[in-house]
Amino acid sequence: MSTAPEAPVDLTPALIQLIDDLGRGPLFKEAATEVAHAIGPMLSDDDPRRQGWRRARVFERLLEPDRTIRFRVEWVDDQGKPQFNRGYRIEHTNILGPYKGGLRFRHTVTEDVLGFLAYEQCFKNALTGLPLGGGKGGSDFDPKGKSEGEVMRFCQSFMTELAKYIGPDEDVPAGDIGVGGREVGYMYGRWLRLTKKPVGVLTGKPIPLGGLAGRTEATGYGCVAFAKAMLEEDGHSMDGAKVAISGSGNVALYAAERTMHRGGRVMSLSDSKGSVFCKEGFTKQQLQELMDLKLKTRDRLSAYSGEGVEYAEGKKPWAMGAYEVALPCATQNEVDETDAAAIADAGAKAVAEGANMPCTAEAKALLAKRSVPLGPGKAANAGGVGMSGFEMAQNSGRVPWSKERAINELETMMATIHQRCVAYGQTDKGVDYELGANRAGFAKLADAMVAAGVG
Repeated sequence: MSTAPEAPVDLTPALIQLIDDLGRGPLFKEAATEVAHAIGPMLSDDDPRRQGWRRARVFERLLEPDRTIRFRVEWVDDQGKPQFNRGYRIEHTNILGPYKGGLRFRHTVTEDVLGFLAYEQCFKNALTGLPLGGGKGGSDFDPKGKSEGEVMRFCQSFMTELAKYIGPDEDVPAGDIGVGGREVGYMYGRWLRLTKKPVGVLTGKPIPLGGLAGRTEATGYGCVAFAKAMLEEDGHSMDGAKVAISGSGNVALYAAERTMHRGGRVMSLSDSKGSVFCKEGFTKQQLQELMDLKLKTRDRLSAYSGEGVEYAEGKKPWAMGAYEVALPCATQNEVDETDAAAIADAGAKAVAEGANMPCTAEAKALLAKRSVPLGPGKAANAGGVGMSGFEMAQNSGRVPWSKERAINELETMMATIHQRCVAYGQTDKGVDYELGANRAGFAKLADAMVAAGVG
C-alpha cells in the first residue's frame, strides 16, 4: 500500500527564531524577518538547488556582516573647540562584488540603523544584476546647522579614518541622507591627498571630480520607473495619475520631477515639520521653486506660499485627498498602519518605496489586506545604487558617459528589476512585489555563496 509523501516542513518559524536569538536591534530584526517569511517556504521544498542553499546555511550566514568597523571622528568647530562623533562602515557581503552602499550623516545614525540598511543593500544590489556587494556606513554627525567650513573639516577627518578600509575594488561608498555632492566632494578630496590615486573610490561625486551626470536624480527617477511598471502590470497608466509623495530631499524632489515628465500630477511633498499639498497638482514652476527652497536655501516647506498650495503643520501627506500612486520617499518606518489605511482609502493603485523600508510591518500587512500593491525599497529605490554602478564603470573605463546614456541604462535596469520581482512574486492573488524582490535577491546571493564554498 503506497502512502502519500509527507508535506515539507515550513522552515520560516525556525528562521525567525534564529533572528530573535541574535538579539539585534528592531530595524534589523524587521528587515531580516521580512526575508525569512519570503524564503522560508523556498528552503523547505525538495528542489536540489534550494536544498543546496539550505545545506550551505546561506540565510544564517547572511545574517552576520563580514565586518563592522567603528571609529572616532575628531574635528574642530568654527570657535576652535574640539568635537568628536562616531563613524561606522558595515561591510556586509562582497560575494557579488565590491562592498557598495551609502554613507549617512545624521544625528539618528546608530549601528542598528546602519546594520539593517547594509543587510537590505545586499538584496537591493543583487536585484540590479550588477557586480556589487552590500554595505553601509555613516556617522551621527549632522550637517544641518553646520557652517561650510565645519562640514568640510568633518568630512576630511571622517575620510582620514575611512580611507584605511575602502578602495575601488574593495569598498565603494556613496552618498545617502545628509551626504550629497558637497560632502562626497570633500571626502574625495581628502582621499586624493592621502593616496594620490584618482580612482572611483566614491560615487555620487561632483561632475568635475568624475561624477556621473544623472546620479543625483537616479533614486527618484528609478522609483517612478518602478511605479510606472507596477501600474502598467495591472492595466493602469502613469499618464494623468495623481501622485502623493513624502519627503523633500533628492529622492522625493526628483521623483516629483520624473512624475511630471511621465504625465503624472504631483499632489504633495513633506518634511519633518509638515506637508505641502496642491489639489490641482504642482506646476513645473512651483516644483522648481520648491526644489530651490530645499536644495539651495535649505529652508522648511512652511516657508513656501505658492498659489493653490496649502501647508499642513505636523501632517503627513497621505490623508489629504484622492490619488492613484503613493511614493514614500522620506525615511524608514515613516508609514504606519494609520497612514497605510489612509493610502488605501485614497484609492492608491500602487505604492513604491523611494526610501529604505519606509513602511512598517503593520503598514505592509494592511496594504496587503486592502489589495494595494507595494513595491519594496530594495527594488523601487535601487536606481541610486544602479547609477552608482554605472559611475564606477565610467571611472574604470576613463570615458565619460552622457546623461542620456545613464538615464536610458537606468530605465532599462528598473524594468529588469520589475520583471524579476514579477517572476519570483507570482501568487494566486497576483504579484506580491515584496515576496518577489526578496526571493529574487536571495536567489542571486545564494547561488554565488554556494558556488564560492565555505571558509
